[in-house]
Amino acid sequence: MSNVCEFKSPSLSFGSTSVSVEPLEKAPQKVPFVAWYVGEKLFYRSDACHCFEELEFFAKRTAGYKLKDSAGSAAGESSLQLLSPEHLAPVFLMWPHRRFNVRLTDAAQPEVPMMDGSAIPFFCEMRKFCGAPEELVFYDAPVHAEWDLKTPTSLRATLTPSEAWEPGEAIYGHVRITPAETFEVEYVLDRNTARDGYNLKSAAAVSIYSLENLYQIFMARTFIHQVELERARAAGLLAGVDESCGLLLDDSLCVEKSSGCREKTSSTSPKFRIANEPAMHKILDLIGDLSFICPALPRVRIEITNGGHVSHHQIMEKIIPYVNAGIFTQV
Repeated sequence: MSNVCEFKSPSLSFGSTSVSVEPLEKAPQKVPFVAWYVGEKLFYRSDACHCFEELEFFAKRTAGYKLKDSAGSAAGESSLQLLSPEHLAPVFLMWPHRRFNVRLTDAAQPEVPMMDGSAIPFFCEMRKFCGAPEELVFYDAPVHAEWDLKTPTSLRATLTPSEAWEPGEAIYGHVRITPAETFEVEYVLDRNTARDGYNLKSAAAVSIYSLENLYQIFMARTFIHQVELERARAAGLLAGVDESCGLLLDDSLCVEKSSGCREKTSSTSPKFRIANEPAMHKILDLIGDLSFICPALPRVRIEITNGGHVSHHQIMEKIIPYVNAGIFTQV
């Protein structure tokens, strides 16, 4: 049997995308290592995480990265890019002493497949190849930071009068980071019709000490409200999404799409896999964004309201100076 895990499903942007994961040897004496390839080209190696700062970050509904140096690109060819690693990257936390090569096999569509919108399918398949998960690896990150999340003036200017917010309403969320004894997150989603065009309230808090704590988060699926879906489709986004890709919500119903079946329940008692699944999925996104740097977790407490990949990247920028120092001295 080939020692390569193959994954293929729709993605956010394409009808189908493929990624393969090759588990390499165990190396307890080495730092956690994941190498990401787009086509045949090395895109990023987590054991050289200082190179993370060379990647240009962008976000639509998912995390995206682009190599700033496009000297290797042919004339007229866009820079090498990688999209949607945030559901796959957390899985490598389970085997910090294994080494992995990750290959996005279609360089023209360099996006990790959605699977069911969670990290569970990736974990279950890799568990067959990698054996029992190992102890999680943490590093100290004595970060004290706090800031508001604000809608850019340029974005507000593009909204219609009925959508536009008054200048005093530009703040839509908040982030606070403090040191902790382990990795802790308190995530609040508070969407309202006046500001966002729909209502959604979900909150979750986790403290990750063990593999079991992390496994529960892996089950949370991505979600989208019907209002957001219509906006995204109008903008030419989410072309690859089908009914297997997660949760579709609306104000009166929670519509769960899974394996081609729709199940409707009242919005006050949605049929989620786990309690507060929308907020738990945002925690999974945050963990995925942070673990893309390196498959280890910072010892911090993060309190975040109405966050997303952009605010997660702001958090990453605060934490990344400590990744080198923390990981390399522990291993």
